[in-house]
Amino acid sequence: MININRSSSTTLCKSKKTAVASMIGALLSSAVPALSYAAALEEVVVTATRRGAADIMTTPVSVTAITTQDVERYAPVTLNDIASLVPNLSAGVVPAFKSASFAMRGVAEQTIIVYKEAPVGVTIDDFVVPHVQTQNLEMFDIEQIEVLRGPQGTLFGKNTTAGVINVKTKRPDVDEGSVDVRGHFGDFGTRKYQVAVNVPLIEDKLAFRFAGMDQESDGYYRQKTQYGPLTVAPSTGVNGIAAQGNGSRLGGDNVFSGRAKLLWKPTDGFNALFQYEYINDDGDTVPVVNDAPEGYLFNTWGYSVTPGDRLDDAGVTGIDDRLINMSKGHRVDIDGYYLNMDWDLGGYSLHSVTGYREQSSRLPSSYGGEIGPVPLFDATRDDDRETFQQELRVVTNFDGPLNFTAGGFYQTNDVKFCVAQLVGFVDLLTGQDVQTGASANPLILCNAQDATAYAAFIDGTYQVTDRMRLSAGLRYTIEEKEWIGRPRIPVQMLGGSFDPEFTWEDLGEPLAAADFSRFPSGVASDEERWEEPTYRVTLDYDLTDEVFLYANYSHGFKSGGYSDQIGTQLNPLTEKAIQPTDLEIADSFELGIKADLFDRRANIAATAFHVTYTDAQRTLNASFDTGQETLFFNAAELVVEGVELEGSLLIGESLMIRANGSWQDAEFNEFSADTNFDGVDDVDLSGKPPTRAPELMGTIAATYTHSLFGGDLAWDGRVSYEDESVITYSDVAPEFDVNADERTLVDASVTWQNADRSLLFRVLGKNLTDERYRTGGLSVGNIWIFSSYGLPRYYAFEAEMRFDF
Repeated sequence: MININRSSSTTLCKSKKTAVASMIGALLSSAVPALSYAAALEEVVVTATRRGAADIMTTPVSVTAITTQDVERYAPVTLNDIASLVPNLSAGVVPAFKSASFAMRGVAEQTIIVYKEAPVGVTIDDFVVPHVQTQNLEMFDIEQIEVLRGPQGTLFGKNTTAGVINVKTKRPDVDEGSVDVRGHFGDFGTRKYQVAVNVPLIEDKLAFRFAGMDQESDGYYRQKTQYGPLTVAPSTGVNGIAAQGNGSRLGGDNVFSGRAKLLWKPTDGFNALFQYEYINDDGDTVPVVNDAPEGYLFNTWGYSVTPGDRLDDAGVTGIDDRLINMSKGHRVDIDGYYLNMDWDLGGYSLHSVTGYREQSSRLPSSYGGEIGPVPLFDATRDDDRETFQQELRVVTNFDGPLNFTAGGFYQTNDVKFCVAQLVGFVDLLTGQDVQTGASANPLILCNAQDATAYAAFIDGTYQVTDRMRLSAGLRYTIEEKEWIGRPRIPVQMLGGSFDPEFTWEDLGEPLAAADFSRFPSGVASDEERWEEPTYRVTLDYDLTDEVFLYANYSHGFKSGGYSDQIGTQLNPLTEKAIQPTDLEIADSFELGIKADLFDRRANIAATAFHVTYTDAQRTLNASFDTGQETLFFNAAELVVEGVELEGSLLIGESLMIRANGSWQDAEFNEFSADTNFDGVDDVDLSGKPPTRAPELMGTIAATYTHSLFGGDLAWDGRVSYEDESVITYSDVAPEFDVNADERTLVDASVTWQNADRSLLFRVLGKNLTDERYRTGGLSVGNIWIFSSYGLPRYYAFEAEMRFDF
C-alpha cells in the first residue's frame, strides 16, 4: 500500500511540496506501461471490522495490512521495523530501553512509566499488550499485521486515541505437517535462529505448532574510551579524575521467544486454540549517549561530548552492588496463557478470547551515558505485572440488511514497581562527597497499581442501498485504578527514621521495599474511577465497482493514569501531587477514497483527517534545585490534521512498486502545567508542535523478480524519509529541547528461492548510507541529554529450509 500526505496549507515549504509531488508523479506515471500486461495484484483481506475477513479496498477504515510476504521481504527484527511500511507511523524507543515508542497522528508515548497507557495500542492474537516495555514484539511466525489509524475502542479491546497495531501469528495447520528452519547472521555478532514445527495429530481435528526464535548480538554501540579530567569542586572528591574505557561493544541481545499452540477442531462449527508464550530476554543493559553540548552542567563538569561517531561515545558504569546489578543486563521474563474459541452457529458466530500474562522486568541502566568513576545516574527499574483479559463477541451473518458485532470486555492489570537510584549528579549539584552522598547510598521509590476495565460494545452496519452502507458503533467503558506509593528516600529510612544499621544488603532487592505493610512510613494512596462512551459513525459508498468512498467520525478516549515517578522530588506526597491525569479525549473526522486501477494492476488509498485531542496527556520533565522528575499532565487542547496516501503498482509480472507518504500539521492550542504543584502554572508550551510529530514522512519500495537456476531471484530496494521533529521539551529553556533531525534510510536485499519454496538464501543491507539518527532522547533540565541512536549500516545473510510431511 502507498501513503503520501498532501495539504493545501501554505506553511509547507516549497522543497517539501516538490518532494511529495515528485513521489506521487513517479507513481502515477509509472502506471502507464502496466496497461500492456495481464498480471493483477493479489487481494488483501483484513479483519478491521471484526466481522470476518474483507477486502482491504472496500473496508471503510484507515488501515494498512502487512502480510506474511511483506515480513519475509523486508526482514523486520522487531515491530518497530514495520513503521516505514505504514503512512504516518513513526517508531522510536524510550532512551535506555528496548521498549516501543510509536507515534501516530500527532500523539506518541515517550516514557517508560509503568502505569501509562500508550496512545497506539498493540494486540497479539486479540490479547492487548499492556505496556510499551513489551510492545516491541519480535517478528517471527507472523501471519499478518493490521495497522489501524485513528481512535479505536468500539471494537479493539482497550481504548486508544491514535490507533492500534493488530498482530496475528500463524495458527496450527490440521492438514499438513512442516518444519521451517531459518538462520540469520549479520554484523555486530548478530546470530538469530528461528524454527517453526507444525504437526497434525488427528487428521482434520487436532494439530500442534511450535515457533521459536533465539537471538544474540554484541551490540552496535561502543564504550567510550576516555573523558576528563573532571573539573568539579574538590569537596566532591572527584576533581582531576579521568576515566578510561576499553571501546568494547555495548547493547548486545540475548533473547529467546517461543510460542506453543494446540488447535482443536472437533466439528466444522467449532475450534479452540490454546497458546503458551514464553519470553526470556537477558540482553545487555541498553546504553545511552551523553549528548550534552555547551551550556549543560555535564559539559561544564568535564563530561563533555566526544567528537566523532556518536555510536562510539556510549557509556555503562557496570556497577554490580547497591541494588543495581548492571552486569546482569536488562532482564524481561514473560509467561502467557491464551485460549481463543470460535463457534459458527449459522446466522451468527461466537468468539471468546481469554488470556493471562505474567511479566517480570529488571532493568538496570546508566542514564548518564558515562563509564564512571561516579555513578552520575545509575538506576534499576524493577516491576512485576499480572494481566488477565476476557472478551466475548457475537457476530451476526443475517440475510437482511443489518449485521452487527456485540460483546463485552474485561481486563485486570496489577503492577508492583520500585526504582533504586544512585544519583551522583545530585552530589555534584550540592557539593556532597561522592564517597558518602547519593553516589554511595541507594535511594529507593516504590508504588503499585491495581487497574480494572469493564466494557460493553455493539457495532453494526446497515445496507442502505446496493452501493451505500451506514455503520455505527458504541462502547461504554468503566475503568478503576487504585494506587499506593512512597516517595524516594534512602534505603536506611524505610523504617521511618534513619537507621544506619539497615543497609541495601539487608533489603535484598528493590521490590522488597514495595511491601507497604512492612514499611508503612510515608505511604500515600489514591483511587479513581472513569466512565466514558466511545462511538463512531461511518458512511461508505461504492462510486463504481473500482472506486470506494467513506466518511467517518469517531470519538475515542485513553484512560487517566498515575505516575510511577511521583515523589522523586516531592516528599511528603501531597494529595494534589498524587492525583491521576484525566481522560484523554479524541474526536476524529476522516474522508477516504480507495481505488483499484488498470484491472487491479494498481491500487491507491487516500485519507484526509482532522483530530482534536482534549485534555491530551503529555509528559514533561520537571526541574528542581536537586534534580528533575518525570511528570505527565493534561494539555488543554491539541489539534492535528493531515493527509495520508498509500498504494501499489504491478508492472508486468516482475516489478512491484509500493509507496506511502503522509503530511500532518500538529500544534498545542494550549498546554500549561504546574510542575511543583503550588497552584501556579510554570511551563507553557502553547502554540508549539507536539513531540514526535514529523510534518512529512514517506517510503517508496520496489521488488523485481525473475527466474534463475530453477527458482526466483528477487531484488528489493526501499527508501524511507522522516522529517525533523521534537523528541522532548525542556522546562528550562528552548535551547535545551531535544530534536530528531530529518533522515533518509536506504535498505536493500537480494533473495533466491527455489521453485517449491523449500530453500531460500538472502543477502540484505539496512541503512546503506550509514546515517546517524536519534531514536529517543531526554533532556534532564540543563544538566545533560541522554540519547539512543538507530542501527548503523548493517549487512546480513539468511538461509531457510522448509520440509513438508
